Amino acid sequence: MHDQTIDEMREHMKKSLKVFEDEMHKLRTGRANPSMIEGLHVDYYGTQTPLQHIANVTAPDANMLLVRPFDKNAMKQIEKAIVESELGLNPSSDQDVIRVVIPKLTEERRKELVKYVHDKAEETKVAIRNIRRDLKDTFEDQQKAGDMSEDDFHRALKEIDDITHEFTEKVDELMKEKEEQLSHV
Repeated sequence: MHDQTIDEMREHMKKSLKVFEDEMHKLRTGRANPSMIEGLHVDYYGTQTPLQHIANVTAPDANMLLVRPFDKNAMKQIEKAIVESELGLNPSSDQDVIRVVIPKLTEERRKELVKYVHDKAEETKVAIRNIRRDLKDTFEDQQKAGDMSEDDFHRALKEIDDITHEFTEKVDELMKEKEEQLSHV
């Protein structure tokens, strides 16, 4: 019973970590990365559609993204979605491709992004600790009800603490990695 509960806790923590990883991939570090705009929603024939569903996005070099729509009629809507996003990007198009030049980050913007990374990392660690706390409360209730022995309770607590520590370390590693990317000019 408690092994299954711990496995569920681990899955919840993995999901929290995945959300943080996805957020870090979208974050602009001065290098062109397709994930920066793939999730943008485009008004495609009256439906809000993720860009990745209607176009291929590539990064041919560190300063540019190329967007190749599958349907050439969607180019204007794609450009509009990129401009209206709060990414500060200005797309330009020719016949069948949209070019998005990624401007260099200023030192001030880099500092803002590092602060944002720290805030998101802390949010993720809080979410992981909340998952831990909920499971600890469940085990305490089981112990009080006599469904779990004192030894099993302490073993389970040690296991969930170890797992929590493992996930918070992963968050710290990702945070440091992104911070390093942001600090390189």
